Amino acid sequence: MSELAYKRTNVYETADEKLMKSIFEYAEGYKVFLDNGKTEREACAFAKAMAEKNGYKPFKFGQKLKKGDKVYYDNRGKNIYLIKVGNGDIEKDGIRIIASHIDSPRIDLKQVPLYESDGIALAKTHYYGGIRKYQWTTIPLALHGAVALKDGSVLNVTIGEDEADPVFYISDLLPHLAQKQNAKTLGEAIEGEGLNIWFGNIPYTVTENEKDKTVKENVLHILHDKYGMVEADFLSAELSLVPAYKAKDIGFDRALIGAYGHDDRVCSYPAFTALFDEKSDERTVMVVLADKEEIGSEGTTGMQCAIFTDLIDALACSFGTTSSAIRANSKCLSADVNAAYDPNFAEVLEKQNATYLSCGAGVTKFTGARGKSGSSDADAEYVGFLRKLFDENGVIWQTGELGKVDIGGGGTVAKYIAKMNIDTIDIGVGVISMHAPYEVISKADLYEEYLAFRAFIK
Repeated sequence: MSELAYKRTNVYETADEKLMKSIFEYAEGYKVFLDNGKTEREACAFAKAMAEKNGYKPFKFGQKLKKGDKVYYDNRGKNIYLIKVGNGDIEKDGIRIIASHIDSPRIDLKQVPLYESDGIALAKTHYYGGIRKYQWTTIPLALHGAVALKDGSVLNVTIGEDEADPVFYISDLLPHLAQKQNAKTLGEAIEGEGLNIWFGNIPYTVTENEKDKTVKENVLHILHDKYGMVEADFLSAELSLVPAYKAKDIGFDRALIGAYGHDDRVCSYPAFTALFDEKSDERTVMVVLADKEEIGSEGTTGMQCAIFTDLIDALACSFGTTSSAIRANSKCLSADVNAAYDPNFAEVLEKQNATYLSCGAGVTKFTGARGKSGSSDADAEYVGFLRKLFDENGVIWQTGELGKVDIGGGGTVAKYIAKMNIDTIDIGVGVISMHAPYEVISKADLYEEYLAFRAFIK
């Protein structure tokens, strides 16, 4: 009689008291990371600080690495590579790579953002990543980012997170006047150029000889007095609006976490904490926290940047081998989220192949859209390798795909790594309301992802 093909295990149904304690304690650290890492810059800084506490040193190209080294490469403050050099044969064993991303959908200020209309100071925006625009109206927003001033200094900005801070806002129509708007589709009801941020309402106080009392001028004076900024500094700024919400437990039983940015910090946090916590030192491990995944992994800080292969070249040079030999024997977990089964929207998900909350880490053999377009589609042998690895290490896991065939789809960084001749598969935590300003995940899935990464490293 054949073995049962597949049965999911709800972590909470089988967890003993010790495991439950570990799950809930681990989640508390994750919530701290979420609240302090709402942008890729902040998440990178958080991981870098933890790396330094765990003995990791900065890496410089040209440096020769040796067995036992623990280094990090900080790429422009928005993308970081953490490398632990193992004591084994790097040519024979390759590298164990865990790659996740630390950027999330958000609202960016344009380069020339400020204007005034009818007594209101507003700012023009350009949204980043795949969002449903209506979800970003009428919620409290915080301003995060960096401003490169003309003198070469960089000003870091965070406004709206402290209880004493103001927050920012995108307006929407009141229902009494929204008859025409209601007749539009969800995608058309709010236009991208309509996502304008409310910045102020008080005109600048001027002397009697000055005639123009503008609200925009008052905002500029506040920015200059508090931060030393002038309007031209917006030209060289990266400023984003993100939800001002804090990470909070969801439900009477506190099994879930609601927060902004689970995609993909719910995979990033387990990746670097697994690296720091796992003490086995046989294999060389690389954890990648990438930027720009939400817009195609482009640019100098995205996964398509040559820095990834440059670092493998540096390892090869250090140990007298070739990067092609290392890559051929390397294995990668592309750590990105999947859509969790939502009974409120069951019609877009195929029950037998969906990822379910609290049923463990979700292994996704292929992503893409419709006919697997844009997917690396992992080999059966690699899936078999992971089945054995996870089962032997007591990891609770499940398989999943992103919705029904022909409904939609999406991609991850997996295909860019697979192109380097590295076995790669997606593994991640199921998310409810992915890409919304407030997403939901299971604490149990978060912890099983962490255990999966530790098994993979070990």
